[in-house]
Amino acid sequence: MKKLLILLLVLSLSLGIAACSKSDTATADEQETQAATEQVTEPATQAPTQAKPAQTDAPEATDAPAQTNAPEPTEKKPAVDPHTTANEYDLSSAWFERQSGTDYGTLLTDVTYFSTTADDDKRVNILLPPGYDANGAYPVLYMIHGWGGDYTGHLHEDSYLHMLYGNLYREGLAEPMIIVGVDMYTGKQSVKDDLDGYGMRAAYDKTVDDIAVDLMPYMKSHFAVAEGRENTAVAGVSEGGAKSLCTGFQWLDRIGYIAGIAPDGNVIPVSSYYSNSYWSIPYFETLPQPTQDTMPIYLYLAVGSEDPYNIRATKYYSEVFRDMGLGYQYDYVEGFGHDSDFWRVCMYNFIRKIFK
Repeated sequence: MKKLLILLLVLSLSLGIAACSKSDTATADEQETQAATEQVTEPATQAPTQAKPAQTDAPEATDAPAQTNAPEPTEKKPAVDPHTTANEYDLSSAWFERQSGTDYGTLLTDVTYFSTTADDDKRVNILLPPGYDANGAYPVLYMIHGWGGDYTGHLHEDSYLHMLYGNLYREGLAEPMIIVGVDMYTGKQSVKDDLDGYGMRAAYDKTVDDIAVDLMPYMKSHFAVAEGRENTAVAGVSEGGAKSLCTGFQWLDRIGYIAGIAPDGNVIPVSSYYSNSYWSIPYFETLPQPTQDTMPIYLYLAVGSEDPYNIRATKYYSEVFRDMGLGYQYDYVEGFGHDSDFWRVCMYNFIRKIFK
């Protein structure tokens, strides 16, 4: 019996040594697998027990993501939506005056180009930004005057637009850009003085094509111009405001920024708001509907509360834009009339928002 007990004791010790030997010789892969398993299954002791995962309210995995059917962006979009950023109208006059130590760029006056639309020469004033580099590429703002004006009306030496742009640029509120003072009259210069209101209106309407067909190619061939609708803007006041809307919507594939400041009522039919005269004959029967790729990047309408002419037309256009589903900004501004005091504060707002 004693010998049997000794034999069993020896057998037990042998088995224990063998087990220890197997544990010590486990492969590196087996050890890593075990460690990984322990790491995954270890509870997160730091998280409060009542906390919910961030995606708790997200759709089930079987649902398509919200952006699945969204088109790919075709152009740079502004970081901040300009339509939802409030405009400013109570401004110091210093914004529109020459300030010492400020670079106001280079103003080129009476620049001549041939317009196939007019079948004659036309002239423009051109403001090049401070530090203009002929090897660069600059966006362009085309500015259109009102009825009876010309290309010098808003852009000339010490004009409000000339001074405004330089002051905004100095403060970092405007992008480097070229500004072109457009002449709305598009016809034979030899007959201009003989035209009645209807004839002048017809000549003004042609600027819609002249800007895209003749002036834009001229600017591209003679200056450092950045092409594309994201680099092109058109703005105008009164009759020029109507023509800026017409030009922008006629050429949505080429123009991304549009401003109609107290525009006349001849862009589209405006019901019985105005008498049937050359002031009110519509350019479009219906406004062209932009596609998803040609939506205006910034579409701006503004009119003063004391404007004697174009409050109803401006408001009507805003309602049409709304019904078309467009993004736009419409400002009805107390205390302003139909004059340069209003034009300049509107251009302050427009220039600050374009080409961002």
